[in-house]
Amino acid sequence: MSENWNSRTKLVHGGTRRSQYNEVSEAIFLTQGFVYDTAEQAEARFVEIGEDEFIYGRYGNPTVAMFENRIAMLEGGEDAFATASGMAAVSGALTSLLKAGDHVVSAKALFGSCLFILEGVLARYGVEVTFVDGTNLDEWRAAVRPDTKAVFFESMSNPTLEVIDVAAVAEIAHAVSATVVVDNVFSTPVFSKAIEQGADLVIYSATKHIDGQGRALGGVIIGSKELIRGTVEPYMKHTGGCMSPFNAWVMLKGLETIDLRVRAQAESALKIATALEGHAALERTIYPGLPTHAQNALVQSQLDGKGGTVLSLDLKGGKDAAFKFLNALTIPVISNNLGDAKSIATHPATTTHQRLSDEQKDDLGITPGLVRFSVGLEDADDLIADLSQALQVAQS
Repeated sequence: MSENWNSRTKLVHGGTRRSQYNEVSEAIFLTQGFVYDTAEQAEARFVEIGEDEFIYGRYGNPTVAMFENRIAMLEGGEDAFATASGMAAVSGALTSLLKAGDHVVSAKALFGSCLFILEGVLARYGVEVTFVDGTNLDEWRAAVRPDTKAVFFESMSNPTLEVIDVAAVAEIAHAVSATVVVDNVFSTPVFSKAIEQGADLVIYSATKHIDGQGRALGGVIIGSKELIRGTVEPYMKHTGGCMSPFNAWVMLKGLETIDLRVRAQAESALKIATALEGHAALERTIYPGLPTHAQNALVQSQLDGKGGTVLSLDLKGGKDAAFKFLNALTIPVISNNLGDAKSIATHPATTTHQRLSDEQKDDLGITPGLVRFSVGLEDADDLIADLSQALQVAQS
């Protein structure tokens, strides 16, 4: 029956496991291990773990399993593995798939830590990585080879908000039997259907919209049961990147309201972007939901017309103007997270993407004046007024 539920019902009830006490809210099983009735039962469980059986917190936990089942149900995947953070999910997914001598093709527009995994970790251990302009399908076709093992990209890039055609890249990759790994954070599990569009593994930093209230770190890898339990789980359970039961409980509570929150945030983001587009203090307003965005047609087909919860503002006057703008804000906070109930402003060039060279920043469009703005749940008119006054200060 649950497979026929609509998304909001899945987000409230999916994957629920009740104890003998029949609690309403999901229980937090704060235990590192589990007890066996007999030595024979312990032996049997280490040979094969049943659906409602657990061995050790690093291998699985009832609260964590509820979160994994619920997010997999929402995303349309067969299974999921919850991780300690979003970067644990990225590194776990890629490292579990790859070995020395393998070839990976990746979009070059990536979060700084993702670039570190590809350039600083995988390449160090003998994985060959080719970077392409993720929006250019001809570059994907030219880079993917018969021996390509995987492709990796952010479906909506951080912080310049380029949108990549998931279905088209998946078709190119699958033609050589490469695994398609998609970081889907900016597209959100509310608007994106990346698995339906051809992704084999979908990654979320649950720290962002899934928690959505700045409380806990977490990540998750979603895909087929074969990939999750046969490839991802053996690596993750032995290297220790699992999610804690308490954080899983926080994420379960976040999933109950994510649909309502993200839709409200995206509605406000479009209203704000529309109000600020063409402002005299701005070189450009970047928001995928705007008709002027280069991939807006793809947003209509791939994301049901929703541009997400984040916009980027490129201020005239570079870093000095950006810092004046940030310091003049009264409602949003200056931080480096996103997808939160509170609006958050970030200067990527000096924070999240500061490790990139000036040449890389220029190539990706991360200018000194660029500010990433994650829209929260405040009143959109209040945010427009505050952003507008801060832009006036930046011009002074």
